[in-house]
Amino acid sequence: MRPVRPVAVLGGVRIPFCRQNTAYADVGNLGMSVRTLGALVEKFSLHGQVLGEVAMGAVIKHSSDWNLGREAALSSGLSPLTPGITLQRACGTSLDSLITVGNKIATGQIEAGIGGGSDSTSDVPIVYGKALRRRLLAANAAKDFKGKLGEFRGFSLGELKPDFPGVAEPRTGKSMGEHCEDMAKQWNIGRDSQDEWALSSHLKLAAAYERGFFDDLVVSFRGVSRDNNLRPDSSLEKLATLKPAFDRTSGRGTLTAANSTPLTDGAAACLLASDEWAAAHGHEVLCYLRDAHVAAVDFVHGEGLLMAPTVAVPQMLARNGLTLQDFDFYEIHEAFAAQVLCTLRAWESEEYCRTRLGLDAPLGRIDPDRINPNGSSLATGHPFAATGARIVATAAKELAARGGGRCLVSICTAGGMGVVAILER
Repeated sequence: MRPVRPVAVLGGVRIPFCRQNTAYADVGNLGMSVRTLGALVEKFSLHGQVLGEVAMGAVIKHSSDWNLGREAALSSGLSPLTPGITLQRACGTSLDSLITVGNKIATGQIEAGIGGGSDSTSDVPIVYGKALRRRLLAANAAKDFKGKLGEFRGFSLGELKPDFPGVAEPRTGKSMGEHCEDMAKQWNIGRDSQDEWALSSHLKLAAAYERGFFDDLVVSFRGVSRDNNLRPDSSLEKLATLKPAFDRTSGRGTLTAANSTPLTDGAAACLLASDEWAAAHGHEVLCYLRDAHVAAVDFVHGEGLLMAPTVAVPQMLARNGLTLQDFDFYEIHEAFAAQVLCTLRAWESEEYCRTRLGLDAPLGRIDPDRINPNGSSLATGHPFAATGARIVATAAKELAARGGGRCLVSICTAGGMGVVAILER
């Protein structure tokens, strides 16, 4: 391996994120990815250029999208000599795709590449049961019509019952929202604080749009120019009227449709490069991807499903000789308001930091005003595989606007994992 060299973040783009079954209901992952990559190619004048890698991902995708990264790259305007790969780590997918591209740049394998992701919860694959699949495969292999028809002898209407994509953790049978309800109860996170966090995310995102922050980050698509989940006219009084979404029976449920992310369609991507490639092509370096880390928790035996970032962050900080307070701002993915609040409380807990993280003292408090300064997933929505690239593109532009600084990125994922990174200018 060659010596590690800096990984420059040159910028990113995304399409507006849209609620399930609205503007992008008939588009699908490939269409959203092509639009996003095409906009990135346009932004950085990459037409006909050969890049070292395009790494894209999707959590929910059809089997026909067998290599989404390569297919999207072929329609993006890049040279067809640019390779592509498709990755998946639930909600951390596009941050992981950027880490993958960044590692190749750091070791000198490539000079520049794109990482990103898309997800459609509108265009979901619907699979039929094993019995019907066996019949269809056998009928397809039959040599004549009589043989094909014979494969359906004894067919029953029950075989038409489809299997939809799962929304529950396979090992617990609980949805992510149900798991987060358990976390909220464990950490005593109240409904009021969750609603306040959610409203703040909407107000921050709306303010960022109004001051033009997203003018070169968000490209219109299908007649939409802003995230259609954005609700800047909401209020705590309105949010308080919503009923619990996951714990409807105990009388103690606190997660609602407003303080949880909705099912969302969208795509995002970022361009990474070496310093030398950026200089040769006349592109400004917005910031550097300094380090990244992934950790997991044993959620099957009692740990909170979405608590893995609490473990990943201190491990990454120790490696870099940093404290939790050594950052100018923080980008913490808002899968649920409760998840963010549980994470912050855990880092402030002496007992948790000592017994679970093996630390001598708590990681400490973060100023809430320095978290997600331009809003986050509760306001934008959360297309699973697009969120990481959205966050990196937003944070990189924020660091450039500030003229320098350091940002901590933290993303929780299904399966009890956390993907975190350090961006620095």
